[in-house]
Amino acid sequence: MLSIALAPVLIILVYIYFRDKYEKEPLGLLLTGLIAGALITVPIVLVEKFLVIPVESISGLTSAAYHAFIIAALTEEGFKFIALLLIFWRHREFDERFDGIVYAVFVSLGFAAVENILYVYASGMETGIMRALTAVPAHALFGITMGYYLGLARFMPGEKRILLLKAFFYPLILHGIYNFLLLSGHPVLLLLFIPYLVYLWRSGSKKMKQFSSGSQSNLS
Repeated sequence: MLSIALAPVLIILVYIYFRDKYEKEPLGLLLTGLIAGALITVPIVLVEKFLVIPVESISGLTSAAYHAFIIAALTEEGFKFIALLLIFWRHREFDERFDGIVYAVFVSLGFAAVENILYVYASGMETGIMRALTAVPAHALFGITMGYYLGLARFMPGEKRILLLKAFFYPLILHGIYNFLLLSGHPVLLLLFIPYLVYLWRSGSKKMKQFSSGSQSNLS
């Protein structure tokens, strides 16, 4: 059960690590990001439990949207973003744009690892296999989006504020849509889930390719 829960996390982490072809990040620093992602599970769970209270007065698609965008996406992406800023934003090792993607994915998958363990042990192997193909990669792809704009913000000080806002809000929106399609229960919206996953994969791949093939803006 533990292998099923952690295998997709480890596979994606190794993939992202080796995609950073210019200058690998220190393993100790990446481990810090991974642990930070795991630790933010605690405040996320507490905040999500608090935010559930108002849901008693709403139902249907409104309830699905509230759960998707506010309870889950806002809380989870918010704490990931805070962890990234506190640990990596001013770190001397953050000297390439692609580093933003690496750090964001490690924090995201630290959280996803704990979340996946809880889901797999609660719901079984079938859930683990399904989440290995959907939820875990989705967390990585949200991290890629956050790290992409974080990397841009790091090396474009003139546009730092707007890029940091994008680094927070774009993953939140992507995450919220992902959850909403699943929670809606609407047949048409459910049919859009797989195409949406394909879109996330293509968008994430494009962002990584742009940073991998483009010139790396090192700090002076």
